[in-house]
Amino acid sequence: MACNRPTVSKALDKLLAYRPSAAKFPIVVSQDCGHAETKATIQRYGQHGVQLIEQPDLGTPKVERGHQSFVGYYKISRHYKWALTQMFDVKHYDAVIIVEDDLEIAPDFFEYMTLGNTLLQRDPTLWCISDHVPSALTQTPLAWNDNGKENYVKDPAALFRSDFFGGLGWLLRKNMWDELRDKWPKSFWDDWIRDNAQRKNRACIRPEVPRTGTFGRIGVSQGQFYDQHLKFIKPSKVSVPFSQHDPSPLTKEIYDPAFITRVYETAELLSASAARERRGDTLQEYRIEYDYASPKSFETLARTLGIMSDWKDGVPRTAYMGVVTFVYHGARYHLAPHRPWTGYKTDHND
Repeated sequence: MACNRPTVSKALDKLLAYRPSAAKFPIVVSQDCGHAETKATIQRYGQHGVQLIEQPDLGTPKVERGHQSFVGYYKISRHYKWALTQMFDVKHYDAVIIVEDDLEIAPDFFEYMTLGNTLLQRDPTLWCISDHVPSALTQTPLAWNDNGKENYVKDPAALFRSDFFGGLGWLLRKNMWDELRDKWPKSFWDDWIRDNAQRKNRACIRPEVPRTGTFGRIGVSQGQFYDQHLKFIKPSKVSVPFSQHDPSPLTKEIYDPAFITRVYETAELLSASAARERRGDTLQEYRIEYDYASPKSFETLARTLGIMSDWKDGVPRTAYMGVVTFVYHGARYHLAPHRPWTGYKTDHND
């Protein structure tokens, strides 16, 4: 997905360097904006089999009252719908990996997505695979981890289920596109896809160590979030042969019982203040509990521990069954709701 960044070459160079097969993973760049320098950059990759398609409607979209400053988000949503329509309904692909023009992938990115695609076909409770860190039913593989700063991760092979759609490198299958196409929003598509009206209690798969990193400081978000957060999240440098791994442990019927036992029985209960003082217990797992009925309880603890504190449609970033799993001072922690936990409440938002 490209617009006006000639530095798309950095993303394409990594995709070509790590792609195991041109036949299995053809690269199509969809460009919005009509930016000539970016288009020329993309066209130079035609010799490597990279195909350029161009979103034809470059007019200013009609926005809701009070949204004049958000016109960029309307353009992005329009571009996504057009590009996904081209890939699924015109080119008839069964699955599409979506990567933005400012993302740098990890060496095992395609290995991870291959495993994720297998999972999506096997487990109807999933709907996405992410290469960045984001419970019940599964959506899609994600390459991103919102809490993936270098001091908050440690195991390149660790994968988790997540109820939160993280974006920034993800895989979507045709059956999910068929479900989303006709109701695709005019703006803020990523927040829309996080609503349970779309998620329907399905989950994503995310890595502990992200498989993408972003180098795009300037964009519709004006760079503030990049400076404060995104620039500290780096893609894994370690290559894991994910395609050779058995995906069964990530299926809901196996994962959920093991996860509940791990969080609420195996992990030692600890306070946030004690966690801040503890060092060196890298083999131990800990649980810090919060009151889900009080979003302030979670937000205070999250800020104390240095992880993302916001919610979307009642789901904390990266959470599964309300539990946010991360690494802190070298040990793995679970920020978990008090039990019994009865599910997400859509009135819980930042």
